[in-house]
Amino acid sequence: MADWLTYKVLNFIPETLPANTVNFFIYDTIKIFILLSVIIFVVSIIRSYLPPERIRAILSHKNKYIGNVLASLLGIITPFCSCSAIPLFLGFIQAGVPLGTTFSFLVASPMINEVALVLLLGMFGFKIAFIYIISGLFISFFAGIIIGKMKVENLVESFVYENKINGGDGFSRMSNRERIVYAKNYTLDILDRVWLFVVIGIGVGAWIHGYIPTDFLAQYASADKWYAVPLAVIIGIPLYSNAAGIIPLVSALTEKGVAIGTTLSFMMAVTALSLPEFMILKKVMKTKLILIFASIVGVGIIFTGYLFNWIL
Repeated sequence: MADWLTYKVLNFIPETLPANTVNFFIYDTIKIFILLSVIIFVVSIIRSYLPPERIRAILSHKNKYIGNVLASLLGIITPFCSCSAIPLFLGFIQAGVPLGTTFSFLVASPMINEVALVLLLGMFGFKIAFIYIISGLFISFFAGIIIGKMKVENLVESFVYENKINGGDGFSRMSNRERIVYAKNYTLDILDRVWLFVVIGIGVGAWIHGYIPTDFLAQYASADKWYAVPLAVIIGIPLYSNAAGIIPLVSALTEKGVAIGTTLSFMMAVTALSLPEFMILKKVMKTKLILIFASIVGVGIIFTGYLFNWIL
């Protein structure tokens, strides 16, 4: 559909910068809204069957560190992009899971997934794939621990906790039809809150995708440049993608001489610090908490990049 709209309806010339930008924007807009709609709807249905107490029991472990570990591991087996992981993040909060634990999941889910792991194994071998998964787990674990210790629950928008109070006990008495109606209404409500922010974020990412060539990053991100890792992270933030989608670009950058730690940092920034994610999070938490989240994860990614450039 994106190709048809770009080249047939809008008559853009293939392989030009404007065509690539518009095609990326149309494709990702359709993809993200399909993902959001399906994921929110499915999660809402599952949530209506799964009592909040059950979720709390699994992730609200007596040892809070184990809760963060479990949330990070859960993120690995939920192969969502950062935007589609947010409905699950909201569901955890509304089920009473501690905020720090939910942030461990929010970081791990887009940053680490089994598809990306298989691709990394095929392109770079076991060593790089192992480094990728371990570093992602450490970042998600410590990000959740730090945010949990900061006691920033007051920076989450009040409607999130209101849904938690209002949504619990009636689920067990719902009929199947009522569950579908509930999930549909919940999905439409969330989409109504976030659609403009998502479109703006994709638009910015599409422009950078179309007009900033791969050679730009390779030129300024060689291993001997001290600023290569933070520059790669900064450039990666507006480029929305999931881990599997960004790995081919990571492979191309590595072939052009960009250090592996720098490319891993770039990939992690694209997947865990995406601009559309921040746009959506702005509707459920205050800007201060978004900045805290982005800063903690960003520092972790930069540290990881420097460490692996030094090791490898």
